[in-house]
Amino acid sequence: MKNIPVITISRQYGSRGHEIGQRIAEKLSIPYYDKSLIALAAKKSGFSEAAFEYADEKAGSSLLYSMVTSGMGVAARIAGTPEMPINDKLFLIQSDIIRNAANEGPCVIVGRCANYVLREYDNVFKIFIHADKEARIRHAIEEDGISENKAADYVTKQDKQRANYYNFYSSMRWDDVNEYHLTLDSTQFSIEEATDIILHAIDVWRAKE
Repeated sequence: MKNIPVITISRQYGSRGHEIGQRIAEKLSIPYYDKSLIALAAKKSGFSEAAFEYADEKAGSSLLYSMVTSGMGVAARIAGTPEMPINDKLFLIQSDIIRNAANEGPCVIVGRCANYVLREYDNVFKIFIHADKEARIRHAIEEDGISENKAADYVTKQDKQRANYYNFYSSMRWDDVNEYHLTLDSTQFSIEEATDIILHAIDVWRAKE
């Protein structure tokens, strides 16, 4: 594939967005970012990685609305607001890491409002992956060890948390299909099939530019 874009993946819990994103990155031989952003953020900020794990993809305060699009560097923004919640510090740091990754070249970025953070970039292909709730409940039980009587509520809670995070920091809706170039029901395909569909869609998208 020529002229590979930055690829962002928003995903419902249990929809295999991570696995699909990893496979795309492998097939294109480009970097892949998801939880690794937390480790980078922790190292850059001096906070413990455990603290960032706790705050990951959870909304913070409205203070971010006036800061996310400012021209200040992340260190200056954080240093100037010592009372900023850790959730907001995480968002600012990860946003800078996302932009730096995109500036370095093609990559796959999963979650963390990447499609919004990179909204001013032209060469970004934005994907939303969803799946049947029953399949996602099975994922919660089999992959994350959630008890059967709590799994359905767990799936709902995870989706709500992700939606709140995205809606808060972007002031847009996480599940608004108009924000994505492609939405995909991963229940209908294997990881390999989903990957091939996405790569073909990117080829078609690039050819029309």
